[in-house]
Amino acid sequence: MLPPPSIAELFDADDGRLARLSRDVAGLHFDFSKLAVDGNILAALQALAVEADFSGWRQRLFAGEVVNASENRAATHIAERGTGSAADNAAAAIGQAMVRDVATRVRGEDVSHVLHIGIGGSALGPALLLDALGRDGDGPVVHIVANIDGEALARAAAQCDPARTRIVIVSKTFSTTETLTNADSALAWLAAAGVADPRSRTISVTAAPERARAWGAGDVLPFADTVGGRYSLWSAVGLPFALRCGPDAFAALHAGARAMDAHFRDSDAGQNAPLLAAMCDVWAARYQRQPVRAVFAYDERLRLLPAFLQQLEMESNGKSVTRAGAPVDGPTAAVTWGGTGTDAQHAVFQLLHQGTVVGPAEFVAVREPGHGLAATHHRQLLANCFAQGAALMRGRTLEQALALSGGDAALAAAKTFAGNRPSATILLDRLDPFSLGALLAFYEHRVFAAAVLMGINPFDQWGVELGKEMATAVMAGGAEGFDPSTADLMARAKI
Repeated sequence: MLPPPSIAELFDADDGRLARLSRDVAGLHFDFSKLAVDGNILAALQALAVEADFSGWRQRLFAGEVVNASENRAATHIAERGTGSAADNAAAAIGQAMVRDVATRVRGEDVSHVLHIGIGGSALGPALLLDALGRDGDGPVVHIVANIDGEALARAAAQCDPARTRIVIVSKTFSTTETLTNADSALAWLAAAGVADPRSRTISVTAAPERARAWGAGDVLPFADTVGGRYSLWSAVGLPFALRCGPDAFAALHAGARAMDAHFRDSDAGQNAPLLAAMCDVWAARYQRQPVRAVFAYDERLRLLPAFLQQLEMESNGKSVTRAGAPVDGPTAAVTWGGTGTDAQHAVFQLLHQGTVVGPAEFVAVREPGHGLAATHHRQLLANCFAQGAALMRGRTLEQALALSGGDAALAAAKTFAGNRPSATILLDRLDPFSLGALLAFYEHRVFAAAVLMGINPFDQWGVELGKEMATAVMAGGAEGFDPSTADLMARAKI
């Protein structure tokens, strides 16, 4: 492991560092200058990108060729916003028209609430969109239900008028146990309230439309099975956003993503924002052995961004074998964690500044506030955001701490900060559908680029499947085949 360079000294030695490590794309400003990379490191990482055939893999992604080797599939989420292959774009456009038609029709009906039932990527993306931009929507209020814990559905249903509620069921395979169990309970809730033919109130979003029709769904909105769950919010999975904010807002989300797609597809390595971010990620996790990456949203509207990125980054790149099935030669994805500023400053930032676990922090902020309160709210918010990155880099020497501690050596040691802790900042001009679309597409391409650099497949998730299989076995009953601890827990819980 190489020792990290001094970030402050890199600034002192290079007047052009800020310009070289900043990018402006689609209303987003990316500042990577406080990350622990220098020109030699970036040159080595660019050479790694060439060696890993980044250009070739990027071309395969946009051409709709196989990039998911273990499932022998393309990854066509970019076609949902019109930047995939011609054939994939045409197929996706049919689905997008269906979303627009259903959203327009339902928004014109006497519908006050929507229960959106899904899990994982079928819930995290829509939840982020609605929490970020749904407050100003004029369509029905949408409640996201993901957890199989009945409390989640009960709380959501308690806020709805069953006579004026539609149910959206999202399952790629239309066989997800948690989702279908919640859907059945939601239908029972409608029936108990006297709603005739509850299934006619459902809208099923799935890559297995024949299963949904056999189940008795009302409307069925299909999407391609080459669209992964954590990349699916651009497809019919994003219907709740179109219902709440309107089809035009959903189209603007796609437009922002298309702008970032074009930048990622057409920019060379030296100017490519997602690739630059990915190179810094790989440098920190693999070569600096930094096992964590923190993301803090300095805007309440983006409070669900860290949770969304946890799935996107860790389910995509949390792998231990290469595309060819060989063991990887170093760490892959870092553990993504985070929170909302300024709340997190008073809860977890102690570890960032003085803890023994070091990893890059990322601050995401918006230049224009989303509220009409006094300007001091937003000025304080941004001041805190920018100050954190500066403080992480600068630190405080023992000599400075002694001066603040009246010569008390023990107190001075407690007030000393090592500094040289890396951070990046993403500053949006404003938060609207276009800019949010660009931001989310940036993160998708960043994950893909990092996977290429590490030689892994970001589009499968076999690690998720084993737990599902064993949960099914537990539900089937009988302790045979389970370890003594699990068998005892099953007996105690009487399941």
